[in-house]
Amino acid sequence: MWASGDPVEVLHGAQIVVLAIPSQTLRENLSAWKEHLNPDATLVSLMKGIELGTVMRMSQVIAEVTGFPESQVAVVSGPNLAREVAQRQPAATTVACADEARAQALAEATTTAYFRPYYTTDVAGTELGGAVKNVIALANGMAYGLGFGENAQASLITRGLAEMSRLGAALGANPLTFLGLAGIGDLIATCTSPLSRNRTFGENLGRGLTVDETIAKTKQTCEGVKSCQSILDLATRNGVEMPITEQVELVCHEGKDPRAALAELSDGEREVLTHIIAGRANKEIAATLKISEFTVKRHVSTILDKMSVNDRAQAADISARHLSGVSWLKSAAKQTLYAVGGTGTVAPSF
Repeated sequence: MWASGDPVEVLHGAQIVVLAIPSQTLRENLSAWKEHLNPDATLVSLMKGIELGTVMRMSQVIAEVTGFPESQVAVVSGPNLAREVAQRQPAATTVACADEARAQALAEATTTAYFRPYYTTDVAGTELGGAVKNVIALANGMAYGLGFGENAQASLITRGLAEMSRLGAALGANPLTFLGLAGIGDLIATCTSPLSRNRTFGENLGRGLTVDETIAKTKQTCEGVKSCQSILDLATRNGVEMPITEQVELVCHEGKDPRAALAELSDGEREVLTHIIAGRANKEIAATLKISEFTVKRHVSTILDKMSVNDRAQAADISARHLSGVSWLKSAAKQTLYAVGGTGTVAPSF
């Protein structure tokens, strides 16, 4: 084994090329390296992010820049904290490629006594799991930094898995991927381990440091800080609600206080209801609470789900004003068990 800082030297004749650089630098770097790639090589992405602006997954960026077919582009993602892998502690991962034979060959090539890869053809699901879990880990780190216990953290992780799965389903991923190593496995490791850069970054934010102060303190790449923007953009374009991701973006890029962000997740409906009662429109509510109009509508839908059948008239009025005519009965049918009393009060939810 040997090492070199010269891309031309390391790429010469390489059959497997592993790309492990910050995701937002991939396009620029790969553009400079592509002419040195073996045309038959397998290009392997270890990056866990979504490109800003294009909202492309890393495998899509690789294919676009190099012109390689998707059958030659693979991704690796799973609960693989770098220090533990370097210490040769037991670990498993997911290798994904559209070409199943290539995925299997890559898995076999990277198998060791302590490292066990499993292969799949679900590239989209594998990449989305790896990207979204970084954002959820930031949120979980904030919760830990604020002193919240395991109940709150478990709730965030579980809701994070739901966000990840919703986005994946909208983009054609296999839902079972998110129940495996590239989904819940990586999510647990990244959200709970002090070795996780994203969780540690979030923890510092929860303890009162700013984003700039945290960057200066940690001196490490934290993919979730940048990717939360592109992931939220991707979700918005596909009509997918991702409230945790939205709050992380507000904290990291718009200066929202982490405590207020987590409060929005735990009791956002109550705040929105207060503004509805005051007669404010969705746009005004969104501006006041620093949330998207999409999130306002989500809270309104939840409020309607929890209202008593005795408040049908009031619910219908709220629906007409805030859900663009969506039927209250249609909304209520989704969660009839949430109906409470006859007063129209809203039970808090996490």
